[in-house]
Amino acid sequence: MPKSKRDKKVSLTQVQKKGLELKQKLIEKIRDTVDRYQRIFTFSVDNMRNAELKSVRTTWKDSRFFFGKNKVMMFALGKSKEDEHQKNLYKVSAHLRGQMGLMFTNASEEDVLKYFNGLYIPDFARSGTTATQTVILEKGPMPDFSHALEPQLRQLGLPTELKRGVIHLMREHTVCEKGQVLNPEQCRILKHFGHKMADFHVTVTGIWNNTGKFKKIKQKQQSDRPESVRVKPKKKDEEVMEFEGGDDDDEEEENESDEEEDIDEDSD
Repeated sequence: MPKSKRDKKVSLTQVQKKGLELKQKLIEKIRDTVDRYQRIFTFSVDNMRNAELKSVRTTWKDSRFFFGKNKVMMFALGKSKEDEHQKNLYKVSAHLRGQMGLMFTNASEEDVLKYFNGLYIPDFARSGTTATQTVILEKGPMPDFSHALEPQLRQLGLPTELKRGVIHLMREHTVCEKGQVLNPEQCRILKHFGHKMADFHVTVTGIWNNTGKFKKIKQKQQSDRPESVRVKPKKKDEEVMEFEGGDDDDEEEENESDEEEDIDEDSD
């Protein structure tokens, strides 16, 4: 049935949509920021944590960060040589792929790379991320765990029993294997045992300066994590983990979605 021209939706709310207005303001801010800073660094974030990103912005309080939809940032910089805001900014736009951000700064390339190359902040892995190592729980008593947690641990799939008020892991249990996509239960187990598998890390992928020069930066993510780790039931005044295996690089994950909200992460 054809749609009637009289069929119009009438909104009863007084709140107006600000999507286009916000995008236009963001575009203006980015262009204004380009004119005020000497360099632009493109970056991606592994294991995004808002608190850690806020800490980075605080450290670089004289710089400015933009983290949002690539299409909006590309439009602000210019998608082609004809509509670019400054010389060769279209190359920066062409480099924005996946979940990426822009850092505007007057700091030197050496200082920026030195800081971010050493920035690895461990955190608990979240559901959907890839395990970077095999984690095995050793059998035995767990005196530092409250007896009230035993039913919860059993629901997570751990072979536990309560003996004289102390939780016992009845046999060796593999929580996850390297390369496996973690589910919520595995992440909860790792958190119960205090094992931080993920690293918040900012990878710098390119640099542009106000002379019009742009270059890509290739960096290999460094990791000193062993391939496999055996976790003992926690005892007071003892180390919790024993490591085995050699070093191996963490697997990098790329988020190819551009569906994030437009966010102007301003340190001013």
